Amino acid sequence: MVECLRCYRMTEQPVPSSHALERPHPSVSDPHESGRRFGIRDGMFQAVAQGGGEHYLSAFAILLSATPFQLSILSAIPQLLGTWAQLISVKVSHWFPSQSSQVYWGIIGQSVSWIPILALPLLWPEHGPWLLIAGVAVYFTCTHFTSPAWNSLITELLDPNERGAYFAKRSRVVAITSLLVLCLAGALLSLFEKLNQLWIGFTIIFLTAGLCRSASALLLHTVTGFPQHDLSQAPTGFLHFLRTGVSHNFRHFLLFSGLMHAAVLIAGPFFVLYIIQNLHLAHWQYGTWLAAGILGQFLTLPGWGQFGDRFGNKALLTFTGLLVAFLPMLYLFSSAWLFLVSINFFGGVVWAGLGLGLNNYVYDAVQPADRAKAVAVSSIVNAIGWAMGTVAGSLLINTIPNRLYLGTFLLEPVSNIPFIFFLSGLLRLIVSATLLRTFHEPRQVEQRAHSRLLWELPLLKPLRQFSRRPTGLNQ
Repeated sequence: MVECLRCYRMTEQPVPSSHALERPHPSVSDPHESGRRFGIRDGMFQAVAQGGGEHYLSAFAILLSATPFQLSILSAIPQLLGTWAQLISVKVSHWFPSQSSQVYWGIIGQSVSWIPILALPLLWPEHGPWLLIAGVAVYFTCTHFTSPAWNSLITELLDPNERGAYFAKRSRVVAITSLLVLCLAGALLSLFEKLNQLWIGFTIIFLTAGLCRSASALLLHTVTGFPQHDLSQAPTGFLHFLRTGVSHNFRHFLLFSGLMHAAVLIAGPFFVLYIIQNLHLAHWQYGTWLAAGILGQFLTLPGWGQFGDRFGNKALLTFTGLLVAFLPMLYLFSSAWLFLVSINFFGGVVWAGLGLGLNNYVYDAVQPADRAKAVAVSSIVNAIGWAMGTVAGSLLINTIPNRLYLGTFLLEPVSNIPFIFFLSGLLRLIVSATLLRTFHEPRQVEQRAHSRLLWELPLLKPLRQFSRRPTGLNQ
């Protein structure tokens, strides 16, 4: 995935309703505890599928000789088709006896999808990239079909005041698991690359991803206490929700989120192309670059979760929305591998906060009964932006020159892709500067000036506390 946008998908999880406010007596076992534990363990298995599978889909496409246009399609079409599956998921949710059964069949679909993703391109390599795109489209359709039910399921198990902390904890587990799997998968691919048997490495990591999703399905069967569907009430439609359940704040938030996705995905599909083909770095170096972003998430997710719970997700979006604009611009200044790894580390830091903010703002901005619909609508808007960005990027890569004259100064990177990265950052900056001011925080949160909030950010807050420590000891 691009920068740490896959990290954003890792945080696409739910929120709580008023049922979670009824805490059990300490002497009585909490009936929701097993469900909350499942959410964490499912995250571990999901992280293996992401770190060892999803993160290397683009690299597999390059092995199949995919063109830049096919890489763009690989990034855009599966997400767009998968997001529409969320609308269908909400519509047919009452067909299932419970939300857990709907989640179960969605996870089974994800597990089985890894077989055609791997087998079809290898059986018919002349059509490999397109067959890979078709298999990935099925995979993400199943993934998104599961998402609204998963969100509603966990919603019933959490208190509103623990939302940010729980999702930060889950995302941190996902991050560290993905980090380890990324490193192992990268080392495995590098080993088989030296043996000129790279397809064997992809076979191992893709089959492992499928087996881990099957393990999640088996684990779900051991969980008790999940609520059943109330079939006595017919679900309201999306048109009714869009007419009555969407506030001014939420509409402007959707516009910001969709356009931000478009700006990001202009550059998104081409990071793997730039690192592997243009710079000729090894797969273990590409894996290390990916792992640096996940390490950045792991170190800062708890801090971002606490920041969002305390000061609001709008403040979280304000800081991260502006910071994320400058990340791709830095690729224009150097192609040194350690420099690129450092950029992606800070990319992981910023995307960890941006992902939490984008997801949790959706839950805050609508009524509890509309959250599943809001998640689906938000995903549709994001997928449209995703598709627009990737199509625009595929057009730009064939039109932007490889060199740029600034007076007498010549700027000539190894390809025109760093210019696309810079343009993506510029568009992100425009989206953040113009749209962040159009919506507001829907919750009652602690208010502070932005200059003071700056020192509450992850990485900066520990530095401030460390600098004050000697003063505190003298008091």
